[in-house]
Formats: sequence, structure tokens, C-alpha cells
Amino acid sequence: MGITVDATAETALARTRRARRIVRALGELHPDARIALHFGNPLELLVATVLSAQCTDKKVNEVTPAVFARYRSAAAYAAADRDELEGLLRPTGFFRAKANSLIGIGAALTERFAGEVPGRLADLVTLPGVGRKTANVVLGHAFGVPGITVDTHVGRLSRRFALTSETDPVRVETDLAALIERRDWTIASDRMIFHGRRICHARRPACGACAIARMCPSFGTGPTEPLQAARLVRGDAEAAR
Repeated sequence: MGITVDATAETALARTRRARRIVRALGELHPDARIALHFGNPLELLVATVLSAQCTDKKVNEVTPAVFARYRSAAAYAAADRDELEGLLRPTGFFRAKANSLIGIGAALTERFAGEVPGRLADLVTLPGVGRKTANVVLGHAFGVPGITVDTHVGRLSRRFALTSETDPVRVETDLAALIERRDWTIASDRMIFHGRRICHARRPACGACAIARMCPSFGTGPTEPLQAARLVRGDAEAAR
């Protein structure tokens, strides 16, 4: 399964074509790629995404049913008793900062957006605790507006695939947006996140078990022997964490 990509000699057009082949190949490899957070409306997704900072999606999904049942509107978050909200959020870590964000988000939505989550990036990033990553998650999955979510997995894989050399998430997003078709921005992010969780791990990627190894200039970063690499592959339940 040798390396067939020399990214240093690759033209811009060749890189674009390879990026799009990678997105398609990841779709075949992870047809079930999806957002792991549970939600029923844009507000719930916004809250869940804020809570997912420095926390596993699995833990967020354990906490949010009680949160969503207690706070059903932006106004409810704005008026939340801080101690009660912090108690509910405690298992997600950084619960005081997250409570501040949710109360602030509730107030901002109530005062400036008639209690509704806006469907524009420029508006979303004005909310407390909401950056481009969170905004793109909400846009892509609650509103169907294409957005590239640059989390740790997407950033790592983008560099391993030599689709960018940047480490700043905004610059990574810009580079990917120039390579991937806009209609695929959201699903490409989901697929890369799944691949990062299941196969292309931070410390020991399962290179020898990777179906897109021939398109990856970083092949060999992890074990290349198939049986050894296969032991590193994580299953569906682990991928959702």
C-alpha cells in the first residue's frame, strides 16, 4: 500500500482533485458519518455544541436531556438560576464558564433575535461563547447551510492530507473551502471527524488499515502492517465519543 502522493510537487489543481477524491472516499468508508450530538431544534444544537467544548459528545448527550427539559427557550436560559444551571452542567467540565455562555446566549437571542437562533454566521459569532466552529456546526446541521467545522480532528487530518499547512482554525477553514465543493462542506467535516476518531488517531493512526492511504502523503505516521493497524481501529460506539 505504498505512498503515491508527493504533496511537495503537487499543483493546485491536483490538490483540489485529490481533496475531492478524499471526501468521496471517506463517504464510502464512513457512510454513517453524522453529527454525534443529539438535538431537536437549532437552540438545542447550539447549547449542545457549546457544552461539547473540552467534553466528549457521549457525556454531552447524557447531560442535555435534563438541560433541554428544564430550559425550553432562549428566555428560559436568560432567566436561569445560575447555581441550578451550573449543577446540571457540572459533568461536562468548565461548567461555570459554560453556564455564563448559555445565560448570555439566552439574553442575546431574546434581546436581539426575537428568541430565535439566527441562521447567519455573522450573527451567530456575536453570541457569547460562540466562535466559527460552533457557528458552522449549527449552520450545517440545523439550517442546512454548508459550513466547515475545524475541530481537532479536521485540523489534524487536513495537515496529514497536506491540504493545508496552517494550524490556525480559521486559516484551515479557508484552505479547505477553496478545495472542497461548497455543497460538501458540512458532510466533509463530519466524515473527517469520523475518520479521525476511528482510524486517523492523533498519536498512532491506523495507517495500514486506512482505505485512503494511497491519497495520503502522511502514510507511515502510524503502523502500516495491516493486522497491527487493524487493532487500532475504533468501533462505532467509540467513534461517537
